[in-house]
Amino acid sequence: MKEVSSLLGYRESIKVMDATLRDGGLVNDFNFTDEFVKKIYKANIECGVDYMEMGYRASKKVFDESKFGKWKFCSDDHIREIVGDNDTDLKIAIMADIGRHDKGDFDQKANSPVDMIRVAAYIHQMPEAIDMIEDAAKKGYETTCNIMAISNTQENDLKAALDMLGKSPVDVIYIVDSFGAIYPEEMARVVDLYSEFTAKYNKQLGIHAHNNQQLAFANTIEACGDGVNWLDATYNGMGRGAGNCSMELLLGFLKNPKYNVYPAFKFIEDNMVKLKEDGIVWGYDLQYLITGLLNQHPRTAIQFTKDKRTDYAEYYKDMLI
Repeated sequence: MKEVSSLLGYRESIKVMDATLRDGGLVNDFNFTDEFVKKIYKANIECGVDYMEMGYRASKKVFDESKFGKWKFCSDDHIREIVGDNDTDLKIAIMADIGRHDKGDFDQKANSPVDMIRVAAYIHQMPEAIDMIEDAAKKGYETTCNIMAISNTQENDLKAALDMLGKSPVDVIYIVDSFGAIYPEEMARVVDLYSEFTAKYNKQLGIHAHNNQQLAFANTIEACGDGVNWLDATYNGMGRGAGNCSMELLLGFLKNPKYNVYPAFKFIEDNMVKLKEDGIVWGYDLQYLITGLLNQHPRTAIQFTKDKRTDYAEYYKDMLI
């Protein structure tokens, strides 16, 4: 059993990362208005959130700029239009998705409003991920590495990747339950495995959970109770498919007096409700439960949702074939 103090006590080491624009952008092709982005920036400051992930810095050689909102590409100029000089305690993060980025698009930190580069990679992309991490670190950025789809990864491969990352300049290594397939009991064992390497190489450990089985919050606080300090969340759980750990749940749980849940409720009331009224769809549903149960990528469930299907039993049967 965990010590009660590990769940109920104040830990100064905890960092909360808002990933709404980045993960939520996968739901609406990053078509957020500047007004919306300014309001979420303000809400994060009022809530005491530590980092705000503005979106991806995707390569325009890979993606057609006309098909996405600007937060898919997250230029320094666009970020400055929102945050100015960002004379606040809130730090700004963006994500580089390995295979879909160009490290030449990242200027020196001294010339950028961005504080942190988050590198997302699958296990087989680790050499390229480390190359990006090294480049970002040399330019002066804080860095994380989000190893995706670990529920489909062999343990020995994962250990090898963690050892490689440990020897890199990365600051934070993230546990990512991409398919929402991990249960809290399993999460405890995953944290133990990651902790072997983060302790050995003096790295921080984070968690990014998806909500396919309505366990994103449970897995996040399970990891937090086991000493994971960096916690991702999104307002109203907005994120790809079933979404993520909800910011309002996490802020309500954390006992650090710097965090304030009221501005989260107010932001959701004034802004997130309208997104849903406008037809933007995310969150737990049976098709995402099915991919979570089967430990599969939610791409077929996302298409199921877009097609407005409700034949859940037939979909489940098809997924078993």
